[in-house]
Amino acid sequence: MHIRILGSAAGGGFPQWNCNCHNCAGVRNGSLRAQRRTQSSIALSDNGVDWILCNASPDIRAQFESFPLLQPARQVRDTAIAGVILLDSQIDHCTGLLSLREGCPHKVWCTEMVHQDLSSGFPLFNMLSHWNGGLQWQPIGLEGEPFSIPGCNHLRLRAIPLRSSAPPYSPHRGNPQPGDNIGLFIEDRRSGASLFYAPGLGQVDDQLLEWMQRADCLLVDGTLWRDDEMCVCEVGDKLGSEMGHLPQSGPGGMLEVLEGFPEQRKILIHINNTNPILDEDSTERALLERRGIEVAYDGLDIFL
Repeated sequence: MHIRILGSAAGGGFPQWNCNCHNCAGVRNGSLRAQRRTQSSIALSDNGVDWILCNASPDIRAQFESFPLLQPARQVRDTAIAGVILLDSQIDHCTGLLSLREGCPHKVWCTEMVHQDLSSGFPLFNMLSHWNGGLQWQPIGLEGEPFSIPGCNHLRLRAIPLRSSAPPYSPHRGNPQPGDNIGLFIEDRRSGASLFYAPGLGQVDDQLLEWMQRADCLLVDGTLWRDDEMCVCEVGDKLGSEMGHLPQSGPGGMLEVLEGFPEQRKILIHINNTNPILDEDSTERALLERRGIEVAYDGLDIFL
């Protein structure tokens, strides 16, 4: 299984276009040793030819340009995307589909809750129906039943319901529902190698820990270092927990969770522009390195 990190930042990317926090200003003026990042998305393949797109970032055009395997040019109009999976209906994970309108129809796997959000509060399915059949919904169940996507038949996928938040335009914002946000457990049936992918993760329970224990690689939520980071950096007034993200530090934080997985490869993704781990010379980054935790970057290739 080949996993390509197309984008590794949270919504807004890094640097964020309107942000002058320490990190964003530093990467612009060259005083900070850090890599620029686009908004979170990955691609999966079992053969290097056909690919599953997991989330469709607003930066999708640049991400495709940076990874030629997604544009094999076998004919006048072409793509290597066999299907799209939306893990939630957040704007930074679905609006890239608007930039793929020329290639419609696209088969899109998502839960009923995500489909409802994208047919009502933000009616993406309705809008794109005007382009050659638009988006063809492929329901994802929440019972843990495996599914596969034609073209990547050796990859067996399971949706893992997560506790997180629906976007502001969701009709049930403030009333979380199963299926608002999922993680993916992905297994290569030939090798048995597996990935647990959860870019948005608010809470960890025993059932989730069991799935994480089964995976060879954990690619998980790295949005914020501390719960009150947005407030401390004076860029917002919400806690990370209120936005559905588990911070890295503090009791019960992601670092504490990942201590329970000494054998797995551990990588943080969906990193907010305020997070000090973006600074490669920060004490927080050094702490991650001592604990064997990686920070995802655009263009990272993972082979399992």
